[in-house]
Amino acid sequence: MLDALSHRLHVTRTLVGAGVFAPSRPDRMFHALREMARWGPTPAAGYTVSAARYPDDEALVDELGTLTFAELHRRTNGLAHALADRGINEGDGVAILCRNHRGFVEATVACSKLGAHCLYLNTAFAAPQITDVVAREKPVALIFDEEFQNLVEEAGHRRKRFIAWTENEERPSDPVLEDLIEGGDTEDVVPPSEPGRVIILTSGTTGTPKGASRSQPDSLDPAASYLSRIPLKARQTMMIAAPMFHSWGFAHFTLGLGLGAKLVLRRKFDPEETLSATAQHQATALVVVPVMLQRILELPEETIARYDLRCLQVIAASGSALPGELALRVMDTFGDVLYNLYGSTEVAWASIATPEDLRAAPGTAGRLPRGTVVKLLDENGQEVPEGETGRIFVANEMLFEGYTGGGGNKEVLGGLMSTGDVGHFDSDGRLFVDGRDDEMIVSGGENVFPREVEDLLHNLDGVCEVAIIGVPDEQFGQRLKAFIVKDDGAKLSESDVKEHVKSNLARYKVPREVEFLDDLPRNATGKVLKRELAEREDEEGGDGKGDGKGKGKAKEKAKA
Repeated sequence: MLDALSHRLHVTRTLVGAGVFAPSRPDRMFHALREMARWGPTPAAGYTVSAARYPDDEALVDELGTLTFAELHRRTNGLAHALADRGINEGDGVAILCRNHRGFVEATVACSKLGAHCLYLNTAFAAPQITDVVAREKPVALIFDEEFQNLVEEAGHRRKRFIAWTENEERPSDPVLEDLIEGGDTEDVVPPSEPGRVIILTSGTTGTPKGASRSQPDSLDPAASYLSRIPLKARQTMMIAAPMFHSWGFAHFTLGLGLGAKLVLRRKFDPEETLSATAQHQATALVVVPVMLQRILELPEETIARYDLRCLQVIAASGSALPGELALRVMDTFGDVLYNLYGSTEVAWASIATPEDLRAAPGTAGRLPRGTVVKLLDENGQEVPEGETGRIFVANEMLFEGYTGGGGNKEVLGGLMSTGDVGHFDSDGRLFVDGRDDEMIVSGGENVFPREVEDLLHNLDGVCEVAIIGVPDEQFGQRLKAFIVKDDGAKLSESDVKEHVKSNLARYKVPREVEFLDDLPRNATGKVLKRELAEREDEEGGDGKGDGKGKGKAKEKAKA
C-alpha cells in the first residue's frame, strides 16, 4: 500500500511540475474535467479539453497557417460527423498516409472521436508495400495526401478514399477533408463505447513491416514516467520534425495534446527550415530523429548562427542509434538540452539519456524511467553478471498488445518483452546498446557486434556516416565490411579506416573491406537499412575489393 501511495504521489508531483494541473477559471476547469471523464486519455480528449480551457490559444501551425484549440475542436467534430455520414463507424479501421500537417492531426482526432482504429502508413512506402499492408490490416477507408494518390490506387480499390492535403486549385475526384470539415456538423460527438486503437508499423529494417497494436493508456502514469526524465512542460511550443506516423513522432503529438502544447509542423524535413521555424515560433522543444541532427550540423556554421534558438529547452531524439560523437556536437552547438530515448515500437521506451548522461558517457542509452524494468538475459533466460552483454528485455505500462494480422509477438520472458537488441549496464547504472541480437557475427570464432565498431568510426575525422555488416567469408565464416560516407572534401582511405580500428579495438574487429558511398540507404525515421547493403553484396557476389560498385544503386535507394 505504501508503494502504491508513493507511486501516486510521484505521478502527481511530476504532472504538477509539468504544469498539467495548472489552475484556470473554475468554469473552464469544471468543463475540462467533465470532458476528460467522458473521453479518457485519448486524442479526442486532447483538443476537447484544451478547447474548454484555452479556446483562443494557438494550437497548431503548419504551411496553411494557424488554428486555435477551439477551431481544431470544431473542425474535428465536423470531420467526425462527415466521416460517420459516409459509413465510418466505431471499431472500423482507417489507414492514414499523411505527412506532418493539420490533415494528419484532424484525421487522427476525428477517428478517435468516432472510436475508429487508426493505421499509420509510412510515407516512404512503395505502392506494393502499401497494398500488402492494407490487404493484411483490412481498413475500410484510406486518408492520404494527394501526392500519394498513385501509390494507393490498388490499395484503395473498393475502399472509401479521402484526401488530406492537396496543393491543386482543382479539387480531385476523391473527397477532400477540408470540404468534409466545412460541410460537417460541428456539434459535440457522443463518445464511443470503446476507444479506438492505434496501429503503428514497425520500421521494417529487417523485413516486412508489421502492425503493432496499442490501446489508449488507462491513466496518465505513462506520461508521468516520460516527463520524469524529459522535462516537457504544459502550454509550451513544440516543433515536431520527426514523422508522426512513427511511434516517436506520434508519442510527442499525443503528449502535446495532453500538455496543451502548440504544435509546429512542416510537411517535409529541411534542416534550415527546421531551425527557421523553431526560431520563428520560439519553440521550447524540438522533436527529431538522429539523422536530422546530422543534417542540421552539416549546415555551415554561419547558417546555424543565423537563428536565435535560446528558447530551446529540449531536443528530444529517438528512432535510431545516436552516436556519442554526434550527441556531443549537438550539445556543443545548442547547449545541454539533448535527451535521447531508447526503445522500440513494441516496448515504447526502455531508457532515457539526459544531457548529464550524454556528457558523462557519450553513446549511452541512459537510465530507466520510473515504472520501467530492464533486464539483460543470456540465451537461457538468466540475468547476465553486471558489466556483461545480454539480450535486452523490458517491462513498463506501454508494452504493445501484439502484432496485427496474425504476425505473432515479441519474445516475452517473466513478463518482460525483448527489444531485439543486446546491451550492457555500466557501473553507474547507465544502459548501453551494443547492437541487434541478430546482427552479431562470428568471425574466426570471435563474437563481434558491428555497433561497437560503428561508434568508434563515428569519431574518426572525415567520417560522416558509417554502417557495418557481416558478409560470408570462406576462411573465417564471416568478416566485417564497412560502408562509409565521407565528409565533404575529406581525404580518407581504406587503410586510414582499418588502422583507426586496429589502434583501438581487437584485431578481429577490424573491417576487412571498406567501401565508400555517397549515401547510406535509410528508412523514413533515419534507420540504416542494412538488409539493402547485404542484398547489394549478394547481387555483386561479395568480391571484397571495396571498389564502390553498386554505389549509384545505394544512393538511389537512400533517396527513395
